[in-house]
Amino acid sequence: MNKLFKSPWLEMNVMLLILIVSYIGLALVGWSAETPPGGMGGATIFGYLFGFFFLSFAIALVAVIGGIGGGVLFTPFMLAFTSVDSLIIRATGLIVAMFSGLISTGTFMRTGLGNLKVCIWCAAAYGVGAFSGAQGAIFVAEKMGPAGEGVVRMALGVILASLGIYFIVGGQKIEWPEVKKVDNFTKKLNMGQPYYEASLGKVIDYPLTRAGWILGAIIGVGLLSGFFGLGAGWAIVPAQNLIMAVPLKVAAANSGILLGMGDCIAVWPYLLKGAIIPLFAAPWLVGQVLGGLLGALILVKIKAGFVRFLLIGFMFFACFGLLTKGLFMLKVIGPVPVWVTGVVFVAVFSWVIMKIIQFSKPE
Repeated sequence: MNKLFKSPWLEMNVMLLILIVSYIGLALVGWSAETPPGGMGGATIFGYLFGFFFLSFAIALVAVIGGIGGGVLFTPFMLAFTSVDSLIIRATGLIVAMFSGLISTGTFMRTGLGNLKVCIWCAAAYGVGAFSGAQGAIFVAEKMGPAGEGVVRMALGVILASLGIYFIVGGQKIEWPEVKKVDNFTKKLNMGQPYYEASLGKVIDYPLTRAGWILGAIIGVGLLSGFFGLGAGWAIVPAQNLIMAVPLKVAAANSGILLGMGDCIAVWPYLLKGAIIPLFAAPWLVGQVLGGLLGALILVKIKAGFVRFLLIGFMFFACFGLLTKGLFMLKVIGPVPVWVTGVVFVAVFSWVIMKIIQFSKPE
């Protein structure tokens, strides 16, 4: 019983209580308010917001385990399958990514899975890139109109496809990179940090390399994060993994910590532009808090490669929606029928389920 009043369960209980009270109040106001002509009824708005919470919870759960940040799932799906203005979606996507990172940080720090030295080293570079990217997104939205919206969606689709291919071809080798040589600069920084790997039942001490090169890569990641409103954990994880040889689970934990640090910078240009709508963002935040806490607890114990195939499925399905919607906005194709989207969804996730079953079988 005392466990319910200790972190992180105390935070979860408080958020659940706030969630229940808020939705009861919202339901009472929504059902009693008059609907203006042509407007959306209060009950309908309540239903949407309630659905947003459950979707946000699921996104945070998967995103924190994969270390990609909630925005990488939220932003592409909202851009691909809704007509909400992209500036609002990208602003909310950064908040989603930021909160999923902030909430999971405590668990990663307590268990030693997150490497704070690496995160601090990368934080300034990520913040500079993210702020610049956000300014670029506002410029494109103001100057390029619908054509710019279409180009943004298609560019994001190509990026997600590239990332999905990376996760496929990388295989299990990306989980524990081999370091053949540690350069003198990285050795002087002394950023290594042993941790207990619960899935293997032993302490892992991993070497790192190329600490100088990671700064340039993280600036580029920050530019993508601020521009697309993704949070860019999807790029932070492979950047650390490929350049610095950070183990996959550690890179995923570092990604969450770094998102909490850097996306609070990227969100300011959107905030000053009025692109953050509290009523739209609130249910996503609560879902991120609860899903992020649970996802962090799972990541500490789960095998590093288990969620890889699930993320591949999300990315390729979102890529399909982004490319088709971008082509439609550019007037290259007509609207895609719902049944085609359904067929693509079934095909992609049938492959995902098959791969997860194969991965779960003992060798």
